[in-house]
Amino acid sequence: MFQIRDKIISSPIIVAPMAGISNDAFRQLCFEFKAGLVYTEMVSDKAIYYENRKTMDMLKVSKESHPVSMQLFGSDVQTMVHAAKVLDSQTDCDIIDINMGCPVNKVVKTGSGSALMKHEDEAAIIVKQIVQNVNKPVTVKMRLGWDKEHMNYLSLAKKLEEAGASAIALHARTRSQMYEGHSDWSHIRILKENLNIPVIGNGDVVSADDFFLMRQETGCDAVMIGRGLIGNPFLIKEIADMLEGKERKEITVKDKLDCCLAHARKLIDLKGEKLAMGEMRGIAPHYLSGMYHASIYKARLNQVRSYDELKLIIDEYQKFLAQR
Repeated sequence: MFQIRDKIISSPIIVAPMAGISNDAFRQLCFEFKAGLVYTEMVSDKAIYYENRKTMDMLKVSKESHPVSMQLFGSDVQTMVHAAKVLDSQTDCDIIDINMGCPVNKVVKTGSGSALMKHEDEAAIIVKQIVQNVNKPVTVKMRLGWDKEHMNYLSLAKKLEEAGASAIALHARTRSQMYEGHSDWSHIRILKENLNIPVIGNGDVVSADDFFLMRQETGCDAVMIGRGLIGNPFLIKEIADMLEGKERKEITVKDKLDCCLAHARKLIDLKGEKLAMGEMRGIAPHYLSGMYHASIYKARLNQVRSYDELKLIIDEYQKFLAQR
C-alpha cells in the first residue's frame, strides 16, 4: 500500500497505459485480478479540446475500474490545461497522468511524449499549470531521456516534483531505444533516492520474479507492468497472491482460454461485437502464446469476425489438447 497524494493505492501492482489495449474492458479484468492502479490509454489534449467523439467515449470509467489514472498527452499549455480540467470535472478518473514517455513518431513530432523531456522548463510549466487548475492528483510517466547522451530524467523529475507532481513513473529506457534492448533499473533506484514523492518503476517486467526483483533492486514504491500482461492478465493475480503470502498456483490452459472469452465479452459490452472482434483479432492470439501446437489456432484467431467464431476456435483448441 502507498499513497499518491490523498489517493490510497492498495497494491504496488500498477498496469501501464497501452494503446489499443487499456480500455475499460481490460481495466475491469485487471482489477478483478487485484491490480492496485490501472492507467487508461493515452488521450490527446487536442482531441479533448475539440471534443472528438471517439476520444470523449474513451473517457468513460466504469464503477468497477478504480482507482484509474487517465493519461493525457500534448505539449501546448493552454490545451493541456483545458483537457486536464475536463478530465478533472467531467470524468470519474482518480488521477491525471501526463505522458512524457511515448516514443512513437506521430506523437513526438508534435513535441509531445518523449519529446517533451527535451524542454524541461516547458514541461514543468505544463505540470504546474495543470496542478493549479485541477483537484485530482497529477502524475508524470517519463523515460530516461531522448537518448543515452541526453538522460535528463533526474533533473526533469526534480522540476516536476517542485511543480506539484504527486508521483513519477519511470520507464528505464531512452526514447531512442523505443522498446528494444534492456531497461536499466539502476536509474529507477537513483530517482527513488532523490525524490520525496512516490516512484513507480517500469520496464521489462514480464514475470512475478521480475516484479519482486525490481522492487528489491530499486526500492521503488510500485512496479508498472505493460506488455507482459497482454494475453496474460493472470500475472497480476500471481503477484497479488505472492504479496499476500499465498503459494503460487499454476495457471491452467483452461484458465487462460476462459479469460480470453471473458475479455471478449467485456469488449463487446463496451464497444459492440464488430469493433470488439476487430480488437480481439490482435489480442486473442496472445492468450495462446507458448501453448502446444497453437500456431494454426492463433492464425485463425487473427481473422475472427464474431464471438461465436472466437468461441468455436477456443473450444476446438481445448478439444485438441484433451486428445493429446
